[in-house]
Amino acid sequence: MKKLIILFSVLVSVNLFSQEKQILEKPKVDERIEILSIVFRLAGAQEYNAKDFRLYTDRIDKYFSEYKNHELIEFVKKIRKENGVSYDAVMSMAIHLSQAPQFKPLVEITDSIPEKRWGKENALKFIELLQKFYKDANCKKFFKENADLYRNASAQFIPVYNNLDSKWYKNFYGKEPREKFIIVNGLGNGSGNYGSSIVLKNGKKEVYAIMGAWSVDSLGMIKFDINGYFPILLHEFNHSFVNYLTEQNQTSLQESGDKIYAVVADNMKSQAYSNWKTMISESIVRAGVIKYMRDHNYNRNLIDNEVLGQLIRGFLWINELCDELENYDKQRDKYPSLESYMPNIIRAFNNYAENIKLIENRFDERRPKVLSISEFRNNDQSVNSEIKTITVNFDRPLLGRGVSILNGKSGKETFPKIRETKYSEDKKTLIINIELEKDKEYQFKLSGKNFRSTEGIPMKEYEIIFRTK
Repeated sequence: MKKLIILFSVLVSVNLFSQEKQILEKPKVDERIEILSIVFRLAGAQEYNAKDFRLYTDRIDKYFSEYKNHELIEFVKKIRKENGVSYDAVMSMAIHLSQAPQFKPLVEITDSIPEKRWGKENALKFIELLQKFYKDANCKKFFKENADLYRNASAQFIPVYNNLDSKWYKNFYGKEPREKFIIVNGLGNGSGNYGSSIVLKNGKKEVYAIMGAWSVDSLGMIKFDINGYFPILLHEFNHSFVNYLTEQNQTSLQESGDKIYAVVADNMKSQAYSNWKTMISESIVRAGVIKYMRDHNYNRNLIDNEVLGQLIRGFLWINELCDELENYDKQRDKYPSLESYMPNIIRAFNNYAENIKLIENRFDERRPKVLSISEFRNNDQSVNSEIKTITVNFDRPLLGRGVSILNGKSGKETFPKIRETKYSEDKKTLIINIELEKDKEYQFKLSGKNFRSTEGIPMKEYEIIFRTK
């Protein structure tokens, strides 16, 4: 899963060393996580090539540089290209293996275990090559040399760990977690955070919150700021109470899930949520986060910002789903657990699916939109090459904090030479100072990254196309 941007100002300290201890052990670095991250880093995987924690990642690059062409790395490149093995699929493989150097599967490998993007044949070959790579590259030496760094990094995470009110989860969801929750510091993962799980041979489930590492102090050592990292942990712990509910009810949820996903697919895929089941689990988890914030009396602005953040990410029904969780919590005498309330959640998703276009349009009405371009009409094929500005007029004031202007469909060859950008005083107009050539086609896009309304809602991507005479 991608990094959540939520700012928290008031946190509740909770002693975890009680009856929850067996579920919430102290955070640690896991060699399986690190070696998989390193392997995919060497294979050029963008999501595993962060340089945020350079004190550590520079050591990786230096130590393993001569192994970039190892047969394991070449194999990883192949399965990434052919099967899309990436992001969470990598971490799923890691937790399905025993510790180094054996790396033996903890459960039977199938076409869908540890994850369907692997497939049985590729998974088994990968494990065989991983065992060889560990020996060939003398990985044991690398991990021994970094043992102190690992211990120090996990110690830095303790203040974040101590602020999770684990009792709330048991009380709200109405069940003792049947699975073991494990917090791992993924030091090579940058801003990537993953919620992976495994069902062991004895039937017990282990759920992992694999926390990335993206902020450092003045000396370059990893720094786990509570405002940045606690929301991720808060989010991930919800998964151990929610995911099984989606699995149990997938037959009842599939029709509505498919309908909703078809509308928000682009937004979901950009967050690596590739199917309707993940989308529904994520939406319940995110509504659970908001419920946690409300129950712990977070500042109203923080809660509103969290709701807005989920709308922007494509969970357009988040307000309705939050109301559904409030309805559940008000009827605990009738519904002792969220599991017992799931028929109501299923009906709610059926309603979201039936009205998804209306829900989407309702949010789109809040997005800023381009009204006009002062100097010409969009798609004009005879624009005067002597003009020095392109003035874009919006239907409402923008935040006016920076710009996000991207290449158009034709790439950088048709991108204009931009001298300067500025906003009008009322922030409803963007003035782009440009230099154009005669008889040339131009294309560029305005994106919602920086072009947002005063309440922070991004515009939909808008492409400007024209040709000079």
